[in-house]
Amino acid sequence: MRSRHDLGKNLIMALEKEKLKTQIEFAFSWVQYPGDWCLSGSNEGKEPILLKEAFRGKKDWKSLDPEFLDSAPGGFSSALSFFSDEAFHFYLQAYLIADIDSKLEETNPIFNLTYGLTEEDKNKRINPKRYGERTWWDAALYKFSIFNQEECRSIMAYLEFKMALGDEFDNPQIKEALENYWYERAGKKIGHKAA
Repeated sequence: MRSRHDLGKNLIMALEKEKLKTQIEFAFSWVQYPGDWCLSGSNEGKEPILLKEAFRGKKDWKSLDPEFLDSAPGGFSSALSFFSDEAFHFYLQAYLIADIDSKLEETNPIFNLTYGLTEEDKNKRINPKRYGERTWWDAALYKFSIFNQEECRSIMAYLEFKMALGDEFDNPQIKEALENYWYERAGKKIGHKAA
């Protein structure tokens, strides 16, 4: 039998989740579907083709089932890595909310919000033969430049929420990405809570 303390903790966690989901939905409420022509950021390989087929015409991110999000495209669970910047911007909220609700098993939005922003990978070049000196840091800065401050605050809140859950694998990446990038973009001074 659960104690009152456990029930209280569960209620607080449920309220925190709802507050965070509301914050994300509000922050991204102005973002529009990018159009069928602008779904994939790549044309190389099978996954971008599958992604275009899977997300074509899906203009209401709220109608997307978490199971679909977790496996798209075609069972590869890699949509967040192959979206165009505009499609990533539009669909990210669906992934964040599904993750907050613990409905993603294969897809990890944390990776897509931290890779390139940590000390370990920020200076790695993407593909020198194709992109020259462009690093993953450069790519992340460009990709995330589309987000406004309110959206960055909701991403920061999501990452802090995930870090508070205590995942030993993700926490170092989250902490570095927050300190290297997201806190500044969200207008937060390190060591102080955001308003």
